[in-house]
Amino acid sequence: MNEVKFAGGELTGVQLGAGRDIVILHSLLVDRTAFDPVLDELAARFRVTLINLPGFGGSRPIPAGIEGYADHIARLFETGVFGSDTIVIGNGFGGTVAVAMAIRHGAKFGPLVLSDVAAGFPPEGRKAFEVMADKVTHEGLGSIALIAAKRVFHDAYLAAHPQAIEVRRQSLLKIAPEAFIAACNTLVGTDLVPQLGKIKNPTLVVYGELDAATPPALCKHLASGIPGAQIIELPGCGHCPPLEQPDAFLRAVLPFLAH
Repeated sequence: MNEVKFAGGELTGVQLGAGRDIVILHSLLVDRTAFDPVLDELAARFRVTLINLPGFGGSRPIPAGIEGYADHIARLFETGVFGSDTIVIGNGFGGTVAVAMAIRHGAKFGPLVLSDVAAGFPPEGRKAFEVMADKVTHEGLGSIALIAAKRVFHDAYLAAHPQAIEVRRQSLLKIAPEAFIAACNTLVGTDLVPQLGKIKNPTLVVYGELDAATPPALCKHLASGIPGAQIIELPGCGHCPPLEQPDAFLRAVLPFLAH
């Protein structure tokens, strides 16, 4: 696994494997290591690049705004390193960024896999991001460890893996607080639903049946707005299938990636 930098060093990540390119964008409440359980299988078939979103893993924080995030990540495709057939996989917030990137820069890359992604949130969803941003502002990132764990995992998973709360806390403490707040504010202000019809990239939407952070209704709404999008539900799974159900995630996405 090689450490890599892009956009003049403003975006960091790791890269492994060989073949057609996959770029992976992680969720807000996890980091790129959430995809570790599926890396070996993916890297056996593709060259996989896991990008650290702004404020994570040494990537430079940027101001709030979904268009700014999309344009910033799209710089990956302006260097000649990644071709127009590159697959983009996004989970959670990383997937929302990927949706905005497809709307604004879709011709620069190829298929999309969107795992537990919303194009916009209803008032109660936006309120959750406001609450997290406020707690981080006043109490620090460690204060939202339990909230984060309950959003990433469902109750049955946490009962079987109580250590997941501490793992979330340690992961959160590595994020630049201002970047986390900017991402929360970005999600509060995002509504990409009216523009979904502009997406021409072949798209697969995969979601966990028990996702509390991005409920299935939002994932279904996303898929219904993207022309030709396929959709797969993973039973008994929460917000981050690559971490919670890696085998089921691979069974869902590998046939799509083979085309």
